[in-house]
Amino acid sequence: MFDLKDHIPTYQKLMRPVLKSAEDGPRKISEVVEEISNSLNLSSEQRELLLPSGKQTVIANRIHWARSYLKQAGLVKNTQRGWFELTETGFAALKDASREIDVKYLEQYEAFQEFRQRSNKTDDLEVSDTTADKDETPDEQIEDALKRWNKTLSSSLLKATQEASPAFFEQLIVELLIGMGYGGSSENAGRALGKSGDNGIDGVIDQDPLGVDQIYIQAKRYASENVVGSGDIRDFFGALSIHKATKGIFVTTSKFTTSAKETTKALGGRIVLIDGERLANLMITYGIGCRQKSVVRLMELDETFFDEV
Repeated sequence: MFDLKDHIPTYQKLMRPVLKSAEDGPRKISEVVEEISNSLNLSSEQRELLLPSGKQTVIANRIHWARSYLKQAGLVKNTQRGWFELTETGFAALKDASREIDVKYLEQYEAFQEFRQRSNKTDDLEVSDTTADKDETPDEQIEDALKRWNKTLSSSLLKATQEASPAFFEQLIVELLIGMGYGGSSENAGRALGKSGDNGIDGVIDQDPLGVDQIYIQAKRYASENVVGSGDIRDFFGALSIHKATKGIFVTTSKFTTSAKETTKALGGRIVLIDGERLANLMITYGIGCRQKSVVRLMELDETFFDEV
């Protein structure tokens, strides 16, 4: 599978290009991001690819961290807010064209060694420092760790949901949709129909206080290997037609076959499909079946605060 992020140079690979960008004088970091992106012939998708947090593009994040490590080694220095220039040490390193400039290269400089020592200590306690030896930036490592955590949580949520009773599952879907903002502020905006059913309908969400406009729900609590086919979609569509409904949500803990997806598309978009993976992710996003364990406030040095204006 093609991953856009894998085709963007690592922050270590970007250290020499960042140095070279300031060879002729002070540079604005935002302009360097654009210049290096052009020199690498990055596609628009690669240039716009965001970190999972959505706060910064991957290429900008990697270039900023490359400059940050170069600064710690004394190869560049800040001149004013958002600007940097090469030091004499930086010019010397740039002339050594035979050497790759990376973390291992920077370790020869005393300033960088002191930086690593500071990074390895917290209140005089030694901690393992592997961040600077990896290809991912610290931001990417944190977000990758969060992604792995959520993947494990997603798997656990899906398993627990598959093992719950059908009635519980139907109520869970109603609670999730209300948590997502469907149904407005009405106290009885959503309800599971349970065993009584209603011509193939498992739940209903009112879109207005009087229930004039409604979204109908079909919920299939299936094992992973028991997929939902096109026949199930057509049956649900028939149930929607009986109710003269314009909107339906089909949720399953398993997957939809290709024919099921094609049938849904052919029916004009009246039905939204939510498979097990998407269901688990939505449950995490809206806090259904899981709870907040802790909140970490991550701070970083604002280098521009200390720059001379």
